[in-house]
Amino acid sequence: MRLPGMSQPFLLAPIAECSPGPPGAELRLAVLGARGVGKSALIVRFLTKRFIGDYEPNTGSLYSRLVRLDGEQVAVHIQDTPGCLQVQEDCVQAPDALSRCMKWAEGFLVVYSITDPGSYQAVRPLHQHIRQLHPDARIPIVVVGNKADLLHARQVQAKEGLQLANELGSLFLEISTSESSQGVCEVFQYLCREVSKLQHAERRRNTGIPRPRSPNMQDLKRRFKQALSPRVK
Repeated sequence: MRLPGMSQPFLLAPIAECSPGPPGAELRLAVLGARGVGKSALIVRFLTKRFIGDYEPNTGSLYSRLVRLDGEQVAVHIQDTPGCLQVQEDCVQAPDALSRCMKWAEGFLVVYSITDPGSYQAVRPLHQHIRQLHPDARIPIVVVGNKADLLHARQVQAKEGLQLANELGSLFLEISTSESSQGVCEVFQYLCREVSKLQHAERRRNTGIPRPRSPNMQDLKRRFKQALSPRVK
């Protein structure tokens, strides 16, 4: 599955720290999922184009890069999250720090491994937890099936991931972080664009700029008819 609007290059350059910038200059993303689905490898693959297969269980790291998105330079902050989730009866029990991270973020990748049905089962409650923290349904969430190269070990079919994403109203993509950086970059690029669109819409509302009014069709027809009617002498 191809994501829309992927023709322009996505340029990355490291930044030393997260310095405050003007509104709309920063995008805050979070990568969520169960332990071992490849969240850290996914982020590092996007930022460096390199694949590193082995990671120590992380406690949550924040990565920042300057990104040129559609001709504008923005700071992208990506929160890697630990897989310390407990799912009981379709309910996520997340530590307070993780919930704060989810509240902080403006866009989400919810990742599972196609080799791990348990990580797939965690997607729906994670999605619901995000919606509880962000009642605004426009918050972009992408469901990502990782490790698509491990076909011999597949336990979650692509159609299952697509069906779940459709039920949740989210985009779905299967990728292999180890094989190629292309799918990884495309999914991050899509998410950045969706968050940027929401930021622009929010600024428009806050500044009180009204939307262009749609023309009154009846009034247009009346004026058009008057213009065509011969003048009465």
